[in-house]
Amino acid sequence: MDGLMIDSERVYTVANGAILSRFGHEFTWDIKSQMMGKREMDPSPLMTTTEHLLFSWNLIAERAAVEWLFNRFPDIPLSIDEYITERRTRQDALWDTCQPLPGVIKLVKHLAKHQIPMAVATGSLKRNYDLKTVHLPELFESFEKRVICGDDPRLKDRGKPRPDVFLLAAELLGRKVGTGDVSSLDAAGEEGKAFIAERARGLVLEDSTMGLEAGRRAGMKTIWVPDEKLRALAPNETYGADCILESLEQFKPEDWGLPPYDP
Repeated sequence: MDGLMIDSERVYTVANGAILSRFGHEFTWDIKSQMMGKREMDPSPLMTTTEHLLFSWNLIAERAAVEWLFNRFPDIPLSIDEYITERRTRQDALWDTCQPLPGVIKLVKHLAKHQIPMAVATGSLKRNYDLKTVHLPELFESFEKRVICGDDPRLKDRGKPRPDVFLLAAELLGRKVGTGDVSSLDAAGEEGKAFIAERARGLVLEDSTMGLEAGRRAGMKTIWVPDEKLRALAPNETYGADCILESLEQFKPEDWGLPPYDP
């Protein structure tokens, strides 16, 4: 979702950049690429023990990303918790400025018109998903409750690049796809073959390399729509994507067995 459907990656850049600039550093795309796709932390002090276990990987991933940043800039006089808290405050003040990226509303409305099953599978926390999307009903109302967020307890802390988020999304769409990496399925057995065939019908659109890996491990077709600045860091790398687009405006439904756009 972030960086694919809405320009929320801009918010991450602004929030991190504002903090780093106070200490004479720049939040470049090289740095951002090292942190992209990390799931977010919810440091709520109201968690029960069970809830804490569900959020443990979000906490570990977020703190590890900031620790990596501090190793690069050891002169930043903040604790990890202070950095995360300030960044969250800055982000929360900007989420309602997020706007749809080119081509996404046209695509979503087209798929909805033709009753093509679709879901959102994002690493965002549910509370952040709500903040990012509540002002964009034209784009997100078509998904109704078909949304999987990074803190969904059904994921059991198995976010991207593991395939679980896309497999759970497929289940929400009424598909029987089994569990685990596609490579772990029994391709010789009837059930395994059925799961593999059903997964191959899925199409994953992603802007992050971790999401691409998750889609491949799910056994689905993948389209990579990277930010041009991320792409420029490794212009010859495809990360195994079946297709690479500069924007969703280039997406041609008929190339993927879907009804074409109206003339």
